[in-house]
This record gives sequence, C-alpha cells and structure tokens, in this order.
Amino acid sequence: MPVCPRCMQCDAKFDFLTRKHHCRRCGKCFCDKCCGQKVPLRRMCFVDPVRQCAECALVSHKEAEFYDKQLKVLLSGATFLVTFRDTEKPETMVCRLSNNQRYLLLEGDSHYEIEIARISTVQILTEGFPPGEKDTHTHTSLLGSQPVSEGGNARATGMSLQYSAPGAEGTTQLKLMAGEDANASRRQATAWLAAMHKATKLLYESRDQ
Repeated sequence: MPVCPRCMQCDAKFDFLTRKHHCRRCGKCFCDKCCGQKVPLRRMCFVDPVRQCAECALVSHKEAEFYDKQLKVLLSGATFLVTFRDTEKPETMVCRLSNNQRYLLLEGDSHYEIEIARISTVQILTEGFPPGEKDTHTHTSLLGSQPVSEGGNARATGMSLQYSAPGAEGTTQLKLMAGEDANASRRQATAWLAAMHKATKLLYESRDQ
C-alpha cells in the first residue's frame, strides 16, 4: 500500500491518471493541480525552478525577491551608532552581513561577529507620522512572536537584538541607531534596516519549512 495514497491538499486519490508529486521544499505529496508551480529554491541550492506546492511557492517567491534585492543591501552594510548593554557611549560602526550569510559583522574601533543562529529576538525600531500627532516609536518583534503590522508611514530608525555569545551565560543586548543627519549615510542605514526587517520576517514565515 502506498505511503501517501492521496493528495495532502485536495485529498484526490493517486492512480494511473492522477500522478503523485513531491514539493521540493516541504517534501509533502500532492497531485499536479496542487503542486504545479515551479519556483527557484536557492536556500536548497535549486537555482532552476523546481516543483512546489502553493504555500511553499509563495514563501519561495518572497525569498527570490529578497535574494535579488535586499540581500545586496545587507552585504554592503551601513553605518550605525552601536550600543551594547554594558556600555553607555555609542560607537560608530559599520554593520553588514557576512558573505556566507552566517554572521552580522560590526566594524569600527572594535570588531564583533554575531552568529545569526544565536540571535533570539530582533526588534525594528520605527518612527511613524500619524496625522496631527507627534512621532511615535514602536517595537516589532519578528523572531520571537507573530510579526506586528506597521503603519504605511512608519520609518525604520534603528534595531535592537538579543543574542547568546559563545561561552557566556544569558543573552546580550545590542542596539543600532541610524544617524540623525538627513544625508546619504542615513538613507543607506534606513535601507539596510528595511532589508533586515524583510529578512527577519522571511525567517519567521519559513521557520517550519
């Protein structure tokens, strides 16, 4: 008896005419109708489009857009005012994603490497402009809980994250803030934060896939 006799989406029975297909992302079995989309899956080294179910294809489309756009921004890096939990004075540092996409690199007078896998919580600090009100600051946790929708006028101003350092007890908190000057450096930092927001949201959405 077949291990998977029916489509796991529409419950159609597999036979000579209704063939069984496996989604290359989640591995579940579907009929052709429920698993007919072909999308690149770079995270699994499938550069050419491969067959995926509708749910997985949606996430893979978002990832493909991320690889084509936001990843370049994260690799290029941006300048921030960086504050660690045990320091009071912020240090000007360039923050970027490592080429192997496994570390956040902080480079200034000091040098830090934070392993992505050790980051437990990411919060994007935003500044909104509701009509008739003062700027408001919101915190959006994207890895520890369900992402919170941001207003259309929200602008990223910084990022706070918690991570566990090798050999250390508990977690360390790190805060990055974009400069106040409305110049190219501030715009680059805002773009980097927006790309990081996209990356952490994708991590949340694909956590079970």
